[in-house]
Amino acid sequence: MADNRKSRAITQGVQRSPNRAMLRAVGFGDDDFKKPIVGLANGYSTITPCNMGINTLALRGEAALRDAGAMPQIFGTITISDGISMGTEGMKYSLVSRDVIADSIETACTGQSMDAVLAIGGCDKNMPGAVIAIARMNIPAVFVYGGTIKPGHLDGEDLTVVSAFEAVGQYSAGKIDEERLTAVEKNACPGAGSCGGMFTANTMSSAIEAMGLSLPYSSTMAAEDEEKAESTEKSAYVLVEAVRKQILPSQILTRKAFENAISVIMAVGGSTNSVLHLLAIAHTIGVKLTIDDFEEIRQRVPVFCDLKPSGRYVATDLHKAGGIPLVMKMLLKQGLLHGDALTVSGQTIEEVLADIPDTPSPDQDVIRPFGQPMYAQGHLGILKGNLATEGAVSKLTGIKKRAITGPARVFESEEDCLDAILAGKIKAGDVIVVRYEGPRGGPGMREMLAPTSAIIGAGLGDSVGLITDGRFSGGTYGMVVGHVAPEAYVGGTIGLVEEGDSITIDADQLLLQLNVSDEVLAKRREGWSAPEPRYKRGVLAKYATLVSSSSQGAVTDKDLF
Repeated sequence: MADNRKSRAITQGVQRSPNRAMLRAVGFGDDDFKKPIVGLANGYSTITPCNMGINTLALRGEAALRDAGAMPQIFGTITISDGISMGTEGMKYSLVSRDVIADSIETACTGQSMDAVLAIGGCDKNMPGAVIAIARMNIPAVFVYGGTIKPGHLDGEDLTVVSAFEAVGQYSAGKIDEERLTAVEKNACPGAGSCGGMFTANTMSSAIEAMGLSLPYSSTMAAEDEEKAESTEKSAYVLVEAVRKQILPSQILTRKAFENAISVIMAVGGSTNSVLHLLAIAHTIGVKLTIDDFEEIRQRVPVFCDLKPSGRYVATDLHKAGGIPLVMKMLLKQGLLHGDALTVSGQTIEEVLADIPDTPSPDQDVIRPFGQPMYAQGHLGILKGNLATEGAVSKLTGIKKRAITGPARVFESEEDCLDAILAGKIKAGDVIVVRYEGPRGGPGMREMLAPTSAIIGAGLGDSVGLITDGRFSGGTYGMVVGHVAPEAYVGGTIGLVEEGDSITIDADQLLLQLNVSDEVLAKRREGWSAPEPRYKRGVLAKYATLVSSSSQGAVTDKDLF
C-alpha cells in the first residue's frame, strides 16, 4: 500500500522537464499542469457482453473529469469472460485475470504518477481486480460498475446465462429437445451487461457499493440504461472532490467496511466467490479478515432478497425494488451495519442512507420484510473437517436435503466429471470429487458451472453432492462445496480420496468429512506425491508459483519476503 503523498501532478507542474513535453503531446496546456491527473481504467472489450458497453461510460467519465478540473488519462485493462470460457481450459485464466487487472492498473497509475483513478469494469474479475489495485496504491478512487444485463425472455420465463448451462443438462437427460435448447441459447443474453442474477459480478458490485467505493444504486443499474451513464458522470465529480479532500481508500476500506459488505452479500444471497475476493482485498489493504468472519456474520444476517440463482428475480428487479441502499438501510435499522463507516463522497453510510426507507414496499416481493426472510440465516457457510482443515465454502440455502453421506466419485478434472454426468454415470446419493483444480493445481481454480448445471438439469440437484478445490460460478446452487483447502496439489486430504470412499457433507453441522480412519489416511499420504505442474511457462506457471491458498484469498503477494 503506497504512502499518501502530496498531489504529484501539482508537484510535477512547477518543474520544467522533458516530462512536460510528452504531456503537451497528449493535450496538456500551460494551466493543465496544475490540475490533478486522474487515471481512467477502461475495461472496454468486445470479448464479452459484460464489457462491451463500457467505452461509452469511459468517455462520459472522461468529459466529467475534465469539466470538474482534472486531467483525465484513459488507459485500457483486460477482461476474461467467465461465461464464455466456462468448461474450457481457458477458464483457468479467469481468476488469474483478477491479478493481471490489478497489476495493470497499479502499473499504469503508479508508473505515470497519477493522483487518482476512476476504474470501470463489468465481468466478474474486473471488480476485485480494480479494488485490489486501488488498495495497493491508496490514491483517491471510485469504482464504476459497467452495469447488469437485462433478463432474456422465453415463453414468459426470465432467462440468464445459467439458464443456457442448465438447458444442456436438461437436453442430455432427455427433458427438452434440441429446438428448446437452441431457443434458450438464443434468448438467454439479450444485450450488454454482466450476468443478470445475483451471480459474482452483481455480488461484487453490491459489495463495493456497500463498502463505499461506488455511488448509491450504481451496483444494480442496467448497462444499457441512461442512468448508468449519468451515474458514471456523477462518480467522476465525486472523485475529483475526493482528490481535493484527500479521501483515501485506506480510510474507506476498513474492517467496518468489510463487515458491511459481508452483511449485504448475505442479505442478497450472493456468490461464493465473494469470500475469495474480499479476503484478497482485505489482505491488500491490511485489514485482518478470515473465512471464519464470514461464518460469524452469516449466523446473524438473514437472506431477505429473492434472487437468482436459487430465487426468482434478477438484479434489475432488485434495482426497481429499492436496490442496495434499501437493503443496507434495513440492515442498519437492525444494527447489522456500521453506519459510521466512511464513503468516497465524504459522507458516512448513515448519512448516505438518511432518506432511504427502512422497510420494503408492499408492492413488490423481491425484497422481503426483515421479519419474513427467505432464510433466517445467511447462505454462505464455511465448512470444515478432515477434508478441509483450512475450510471450504458452500451455499447452504435453497437445498432440500441438508446432509448427504455417500460414495465418492473421484475425477481429476472438470472435463472428466462433466462427461460422466452427461453420460448418466452419476446416480442419486453419489458425492462427486473434482480435484487438482485449485489455485496451484489447476492452476487458476476453475469454476464448475458446467458440471453443477448439468446436475441440476438432470434433476439430481437435491440428491448428489459435489466437492472441489476449484470454485463455483455465482450461478451455482445445490449441495456443492468449493474452495476446499488445503487443495489436492499441496497435499490436502481431498487428494487422498479414493473411489467409493464414504464422504459426509452436512450443512447444519458445517462438516466436510472423509469417513476413513487416520491410520488409512496416513498410509495413503506416504504414497502420495504432487503431480508434475501442468504449465511450466507463461502466466499460469507464474501464477501457480506465487498463489496462496484459497482460504487466504488466493493472493499472489502473500509473504513473498
